[in-house]
Amino acid sequence: MLALWGLWRQKHRAIVARPLGAAEPKAETAMATVTLRRSNPLRLRLRRLRHVLGRPHVALSILLGLILLYLVVVPLVRITWATITWQAEDARLARGFEEGALTLFHWQRTFLGSVSRELVYTPFINTLVTSAGATALALFLGCGLAWLLTRTDLPGRRLMGNLVTIPYILPSWTIALAWVTCFKNSRLGGAIGFFEYFTGIAPPNWLAYGPVPIIIALGLHYYAFAYLLMSGALASVDIYLEESGEILGANRWQILRRITFPLVLPALLSAFILTFSRSMGTFGTPLFLGRTVGYYTLSTSLYSFLRQGFKADAFILGLVLIALSAITIYLNQRLIGTRKSFVTIAGRGLRVRETPLRRWKYPLFALVVLFVVVCVLSPIVLLVWQSLQLNDNDYSLGNLSLHWWTSLGGNRLYAEGELGLLRNPLVWGAARNSLLLAAITATVVAAVGLLLGYAIVKGRGTWLAKLLEQLAFLPYLIPSIAFGAVYLAMFAQPLGPIPALYGTFALLVLVCVAKNLPFSSRAGVSSMLQVGKELEEAAMMHGASWFTRFRRIIIPLTTGGLVSGFLLTFISTIRELSLIVLLVTPSTRVLPSLVFRYNEQSFTQLADGIVVVLVVMSLASQWLISRVKGADLARGLRGG
Repeated sequence: MLALWGLWRQKHRAIVARPLGAAEPKAETAMATVTLRRSNPLRLRLRRLRHVLGRPHVALSILLGLILLYLVVVPLVRITWATITWQAEDARLARGFEEGALTLFHWQRTFLGSVSRELVYTPFINTLVTSAGATALALFLGCGLAWLLTRTDLPGRRLMGNLVTIPYILPSWTIALAWVTCFKNSRLGGAIGFFEYFTGIAPPNWLAYGPVPIIIALGLHYYAFAYLLMSGALASVDIYLEESGEILGANRWQILRRITFPLVLPALLSAFILTFSRSMGTFGTPLFLGRTVGYYTLSTSLYSFLRQGFKADAFILGLVLIALSAITIYLNQRLIGTRKSFVTIAGRGLRVRETPLRRWKYPLFALVVLFVVVCVLSPIVLLVWQSLQLNDNDYSLGNLSLHWWTSLGGNRLYAEGELGLLRNPLVWGAARNSLLLAAITATVVAAVGLLLGYAIVKGRGTWLAKLLEQLAFLPYLIPSIAFGAVYLAMFAQPLGPIPALYGTFALLVLVCVAKNLPFSSRAGVSSMLQVGKELEEAAMMHGASWFTRFRRIIIPLTTGGLVSGFLLTFISTIRELSLIVLLVTPSTRVLPSLVFRYNEQSFTQLADGIVVVLVVMSLASQWLISRVKGADLARGLRGG
């Protein structure tokens, strides 16, 4: 009966599909077709698979997934493998092991060795202390400024809002170098600082170097993340929600606790995770402010291990940093739970409540202005002043000179005869490499981010899209210096058909692209969610190919998010030190690595002068791109 029913359905379909006047197919042919379909399920599956793979977003998802596996997962496997195998350079540590043999020797030496307390556990505690302190300070400053500049009637909110985001554009170690310039003392720094010169009071050692200045410097840099995220969240809280609470009899504290706070909690926890994970992986600030007094964190200990040739020990510390970051983000997911998304913008117009400050209006305005002057503008002024000093410990106007900028060199008394910054080929070469690296990385990341967004949104709800989204997010879990160590382990030797990339410019591009993919993919997803599928379907009905649809519809409609992702990546790359400090060589030197080199040689004026150049380049890049395309950092950071 089932066979006869199948034959009738097949014949009925053939009659409906047959053109008028065409000959009726023979019964034997229909029977053969049904028999073939029933007896060849493999052919049906292959046909179905070919149909699925023929969809552009599926093929794109598979291609991007393979690329992400190679760029993110394979390096993690390689670095883990390096910690449990015996390498040729390990022969100086112990005898009796064959090269390539599996062993837990490095793990035992790192965590149970005689010097584990000084080399691992103390830096581990220091990392937690500085990261937690910096995160608390950054959240306090960022949330407070976000509320004042978003939800009150404070004067000059637009101008202040632009100024308080400047620390994000600067390298994270800018404030660290400015701090040293201001508070160094003759007991530890070798020369007096700005504060001691003008007051005659030598700052205590704990104020000049160690955990306190590290926490303050990191907090004053990363508060910009909290401000950008929280200001966006507060601006999206509709006044109708708060007014509904007032109608039901809730007081201001209950409205804040039961309505406003739950709505901004996802942004608050995101700011916490972003600040804490970045603080753990930062390298420059703990190095400049901690090395003088022997205060090491996991990132500086990792670098020290690699400098001494203990690669496996350094890779283990990198895995510890990755585990810490992963645990932190997991706890964030558990805390937020299912409250990760709230509808705060409905069909009606959005209105934001402005809290009148009344008699506190101008005192708070003066406090914000003081904060901007002292914590945002003063570090830049101090670095400019330091770069114009002929002698390191004299801050008088008579000591100001352009020597470090225009010197022809040759005088061994000043930086061993180093040329001035504007005449130094090392500086010009590093500037060219920095701009080239930032431009290539930002272009590739913006393009790949849009493709990731397209593939994820088009395949929304499928396991392939979820896997792709998780793979794109994975580099976010890995602190920058640990990510650099991962790529050092992977590309120091040939890998299949790919030659060893260590010492090449391509490796810097590769590691910067992989590390910046999480933000660009978020921006791509957010942009694609705003593009209706009916636009692409209409183009398909008119016979437009996928490339035509993508070029004529998707790219024009997502330009804003694309440029915002480009700007975010460009600025992040041009000032990056932690990510590439393990990978640069003399031939691939960039401006941040040149600052590191001059600082190690105690050429303070040259180091600070290059930081000034980086600041000018970053600010000019943001201004130019935002003027041309109207992009902004907040949109790129929030993925909107």
